Amino acid sequence: MDTFDDGRSFGEVNFGAAELGDRRRTKRLVKLADQLCRHPGGSLPDKLKSPADLKALYRLCDCDDVTHEAVLAPHRAVTLARVQAHIGPVVVIHDATELDYSSRRSLKNLGQIGNGHGRGYICHNSLVIDPQDRTVLGLANQILHRRVTISKKETKDQRRRRKSRESRLWLEGTKVLPADWRLIDVCDRGADTFEFLEHALHSGRRFVVRSAHSRAMLPGHGEDGTACNLHTYARSLPTLGCQQVKIPARDGQPARKVKLSVAAGPVRLKAPHAKHGEHGNTPLPLWVVCVREENPLPGTTRLEWILLTNQPATTFDEACMVVDWYECRWIIEEFHKGKKTGCGVEQLQFTSEDRLQPMIALLSVVTLTLLNLRDASRQPDAKTRLATEIISVDYVRVLSGWRHKQIHEDWSIHDFFFALARLGGHQNRKSDKPPGWLVLWRGWTTLQAMVDGATAIRRKKCG
Repeated sequence: MDTFDDGRSFGEVNFGAAELGDRRRTKRLVKLADQLCRHPGGSLPDKLKSPADLKALYRLCDCDDVTHEAVLAPHRAVTLARVQAHIGPVVVIHDATELDYSSRRSLKNLGQIGNGHGRGYICHNSLVIDPQDRTVLGLANQILHRRVTISKKETKDQRRRRKSRESRLWLEGTKVLPADWRLIDVCDRGADTFEFLEHALHSGRRFVVRSAHSRAMLPGHGEDGTACNLHTYARSLPTLGCQQVKIPARDGQPARKVKLSVAAGPVRLKAPHAKHGEHGNTPLPLWVVCVREENPLPGTTRLEWILLTNQPATTFDEACMVVDWYECRWIIEEFHKGKKTGCGVEQLQFTSEDRLQPMIALLSVVTLTLLNLRDASRQPDAKTRLATEIISVDYVRVLSGWRHKQIHEDWSIHDFFFALARLGGHQNRKSDKPPGWLVLWRGWTTLQAMVDGATAIRRKKCG
């Protein structure tokens, strides 16, 4: 999984064009990225067993030219190039997560997180997804934001103009994206501000935002109409059709199949009287799509999404397309989990923010390999495509030897990844869900140790 069709490694593809002031630093970054792909978990000493490699990483991060932006920029360029070459729509999921470094007392300039007593970053990510097969194309942007302490005397006008206002992150995250109708910005309720909706409407891209506020609105896109409440109006729209979906288990609720009704209609959102952001007063012509669970079971919370979009939704199929785009949003939750649990980004022990930030960028890109481990096993051709097309033959030999006591170089991708999941603790019973990225990552870490051992023995024999 760390090599590409043209023979380049993961590090060469994503960081080979990094501008770090010295070509030797770029080569070191490429090598470190490849090493971290093979051992993504644990602390830095766990990831890099060699003291020389660990010292090289520390020295690299200590260079003034090695910044968060300098490390992320080459991968961003690769991601945008993939978007340009992609045929069909592309979803860009925007969301933020908190990175907690409260125990690092030497990091003096961190912002507030959690209930205000924690210290760290608000890490705002823009993840690019192919909505057809849900594969990850790359990370288009990442912003490390420090939440500042606000004076109790701050006026609404001062808050609106403050550059550190957190609601600006949604706008900042989209600035690197081209004005291309194939791109769809997908955001959760945090982006439901009139400022962002106005910005998104004029961005040249499509968007889907989950509504958090029941705003004043006018029905239709004409000049007439009586102002009413957005959420009440959305729930009153006639149903275009229904669909059955499977809801995974969460928050103490069991997995279940639910029947969802889908309704949609044109609306004009009115600008709020009290401005909390920088925007105009012209109503925004949008479409609202309302998804509601029919007859929820006792003890369960009714599933409901009220989505705002600039994609016309006049038919059931068009409305379902908007819903499908929004459903991609859960992938970024897995990305956040992979970054923290899989790559241990919060375990970093740097004593300087200038050294910590480029490492956050590097591990964020490495996290994508964990997601792609699972995605490759779920493709339609997984049972017919040879595993050696995307995975080194040494890995196939070692894993098949472990699983069947003999080597099978003709394994399919499906064979390889289910064996990898078994190595990670998945039992592959009929009642078990398909292996997730965390199980695959555990298997990958164990397999890497097995491959390293086999390589060391082979070298010793050759010597």
